[in-house]
Amino acid sequence: MLPIFDQKKIAFIGAGSMAEGMISGMVRAKKIPNQNICVTNRRNTERLAELEHQYGIQGVPFDSMKTEDIDVFILAMKPKDAAIALTTLKRRIQPHQIILSVLAGITTSFIQQSLHDRQPVVRVMPNTSSMIGESATAAAFGDHVSHSAAKTAVSLLECLGEVYVIKEEQMDIFTGIAGSGPAYFYYLMEFIEKAGEDAGLDKRLSRKIGAQTLLGAAKMLMETGEKPDVLRENITSPNGTTAAGLDALRSEGGGEAIAKAIKHATERSIEISKTFEKTAAL
Repeated sequence: MLPIFDQKKIAFIGAGSMAEGMISGMVRAKKIPNQNICVTNRRNTERLAELEHQYGIQGVPFDSMKTEDIDVFILAMKPKDAAIALTTLKRRIQPHQIILSVLAGITTSFIQQSLHDRQPVVRVMPNTSSMIGESATAAAFGDHVSHSAAKTAVSLLECLGEVYVIKEEQMDIFTGIAGSGPAYFYYLMEFIEKAGEDAGLDKRLSRKIGAQTLLGAAKMLMETGEKPDVLRENITSPNGTTAAGLDALRSEGGGEAIAKAIKHATERSIEISKTFEKTAAL
């Protein structure tokens, strides 16, 4: 157990899939006492009971939450509900309490303006691998985040996997690469699985082989420190099987497709932010 979290209490505002993924990662990490994590939503008490039963945390209706005891609030409601939720939250919190926001497209400046003066706000982008403690998570600090608050935020997010502190203007490209990234790999896995099955492999075996191959390649990148092109060239013999496979990828635009996927996801992240800002200004 990390000493920093022996006493600190965490509250999720919103009980959807993102909140559940983060709760799962935190519980799995065993660095925060389960009883120090609570979750609330507007009115779905059945969902709160479900999360409480599954993860051993506290599911609490917002009106019953002792907000004065909370050290870190994690904003995980739907972005369209953010403005109303922030207005309600402001009446219940103190300026020193830390706010982590996983709300896509909503800037730290908007949240700061909606809460108390000098409220510490951290914009966060985990991905779904947080559920198993393997997330690539970005953190961008607002204007009033002290060294102590930053340390608390990063330590908490490290329960979910690797944490990368970036500038807020880099959050859209991070979203395109890491936030949406797992879906690209799952999509790739669908094709790997199908190719194996078509060639006579059991579907589940094909999936395991493909997943282990992706895992091994990822670990090679992380643990050797080599550049991807070097690792690729190391296993590509002239006129060999790997060369034939790579030739097919190039001819079908495989690399360009991945680059476009990241670009389009990034652009959509920017669009969501602009749409929210326009709506909030009305």
